[in-house]
Amino acid sequence: MSKEFKRYSMEIAGRTLSVDIGRVAAQANGAAFMHYGDTTVLSTITASEKPRDGIDFFPLSVEYEEKFYAVGKIPGGFNKREGKASENAVLTSRVIDRPMRPLFPKDYRNDVTLNNLVTSVDPECRPELVAMLGSAIATAISDVPFCGPCAMTQVGMIDGEFIINPSQKQWAEGDLKLTVASTSTKVIMIEAGANEIPEAKMIEAIYMAHDVNLSIIEFINKMVAEVGKAKHEYVSCAIPDELFAAMKEIVPPEDMEVAVFTDEKQVREENIRQVREKFEEAFADNEEWLALIPEALYQYQKKTVRKMILKDHKRPDGRAINQIRPLAAETDIIPRVHGSAMFTRGQTQICNITTLAPLSEIQKVDGLDENVVSKRYMHHYNFPSYSVGETKVSRGPGRREIGHGALAERALLPVLPSPEEFPYAIRTVSETFESNGSTSMASTCASCMSLMAAGVPIKKMVAGISCGLVTGDTDDDYIVLTDIQGLEDFFGDMDFKVTGTKDGITAIQMDIKIHGLTRAIVEEAIARTREARFFIMDTCMAPAISAPRAQLSEFAPKIVQIKIDPEKIGEVIGQRGKTINTIIEETGVKIDIDDEGRVSVCGVDQAGMDKAINMINMIVEPLEVGKDYAGKVVKVIDCGAIVSLAPNKDGLIHISKLSDRRVEKVEEVVNVGDEVTVKVIKIDERAGRISLSLKDVK
Repeated sequence: MSKEFKRYSMEIAGRTLSVDIGRVAAQANGAAFMHYGDTTVLSTITASEKPRDGIDFFPLSVEYEEKFYAVGKIPGGFNKREGKASENAVLTSRVIDRPMRPLFPKDYRNDVTLNNLVTSVDPECRPELVAMLGSAIATAISDVPFCGPCAMTQVGMIDGEFIINPSQKQWAEGDLKLTVASTSTKVIMIEAGANEIPEAKMIEAIYMAHDVNLSIIEFINKMVAEVGKAKHEYVSCAIPDELFAAMKEIVPPEDMEVAVFTDEKQVREENIRQVREKFEEAFADNEEWLALIPEALYQYQKKTVRKMILKDHKRPDGRAINQIRPLAAETDIIPRVHGSAMFTRGQTQICNITTLAPLSEIQKVDGLDENVVSKRYMHHYNFPSYSVGETKVSRGPGRREIGHGALAERALLPVLPSPEEFPYAIRTVSETFESNGSTSMASTCASCMSLMAAGVPIKKMVAGISCGLVTGDTDDDYIVLTDIQGLEDFFGDMDFKVTGTKDGITAIQMDIKIHGLTRAIVEEAIARTREARFFIMDTCMAPAISAPRAQLSEFAPKIVQIKIDPEKIGEVIGQRGKTINTIIEETGVKIDIDDEGRVSVCGVDQAGMDKAINMINMIVEPLEVGKDYAGKVVKVIDCGAIVSLAPNKDGLIHISKLSDRRVEKVEEVVNVGDEVTVKVIKIDERAGRISLSLKDVK
């Protein structure tokens, strides 16, 4: 007998969203079986009964599982099982995590897992959006403490018109990819990729999404009222007020201000180390308080920094509220690579390296969206432990590194030349040499300069900057900070990253630690980042390199693209690739051919490239009687010499056509392997014979 369950439905953007509660996964703390069109996702939340011992953070895990059966595919590879999470799955998990994490209680230490299982995909209804809503609903109706509900909406734009919750195709091809999360009163998360959208237009899209979110929250509230569970009690891990009072007796607030008020990260860390030693010495006989010192010291620093900024308008490094840290930029710091640049902002330093390759090197993407099957531009970001003065074994990129790389990648995509204009696959790698806040925005600036140094004809310069926030007790009591350093990020309420050209925004990523932003804060942050981007481009980036170089590096591969009749592609490739492989072996080039007949010839030797292009043209273009051609003698017979003009195009020079004088033996004039120029004197298409002459060549 099937279980009884409740189904709730509402219309969003012309499609029905249905949520089944109590139908499946009954042992989870909360479960929502989501249906949007024919896209189905099972979203669940589970929590441990007790807090995890010995941690000072909320242990939340968010998973987004892409199952290939959802699109009728069997996974590739030997095992035929889904492997590690794709980049899209990692980024989706991060987009779910970022708005929801701040809504859990700050003193909650129970392990919590949000899991989203994609079971069916309708191309008209993006599964990522359904998973976002499912996570919010499952959490809201569960017994896990949560200050929600919240909701998420996506906005696309085609031909200047906004589209709420666009289809997979509209999302992939549109000029805007915007995701907005909200509570019932405020925006709590913004993620965007955009094709130079003006600031005012972006704000309009954000609050259009916010309005849709408000209607979804009403829908969720109805479910919570009818089937929601009472939130369970939990063991609070808050620091006792008595401990804070004792700490202030040992290190008064004015002394703590002195400890944190410096622009040198290492000096600040040494000051805090000394403060910690004082506390450890004072509480040596109190094991309970001694164990709480790391978290209590963090909270004490946080209160101090926030008070300095909000009440005194003093930043830890002494900067003005809208002042950017010292900037520096240079190119060509790495020899022999195709392009390199380094961008420094305060104690944040990124070196970016560009590599160019044939289009055959594009990254194949095997996922649930059939509109995204490859990536021509790849940006990778690395964050080694030495960049923050720590020691840790590198185990490859984590979710943070993947997310930062994707953000910088989105920032540059709108200004890249098309494959027709620049037939290269492009990879940029950002190596973090030093970090003290907003390395992803430094990566954007370094990537832009590196691409220009490599000779990639990008359309415009792109820069990025991050704004922070410190709030007080009311919505009107706040300070927006331009160019936050690490301390202001750790102790502040917001990390609002914006990239763009002088004509508009190309990417946004907004994270907050509070329960939402007012529209005034959003508008001020966007305006502040615009001002800062212009300053960075004009005073730092442009003096280092103001435009793409006209020539590629001598170490970069050269690519020439020609167009052939698509019906001739088979002749160029030959049976089992024999013809094209012959050209590659003889010339030392790489050749790529697409279905539309675009042929890309790639090499470092211009003579070899020219020869390959000539061989391809010889294959696809009909020979003309009376025209001279270069060829190679491949066989000598009694009556003449066989000359290969191109693969599968051989002709005969009769012995009488070798020279003006009488030739007794063919080898008197030519031998096998000789490069010769011959004239076509006759073509017998029916017999498939080509007659050539050596003596008639002028």
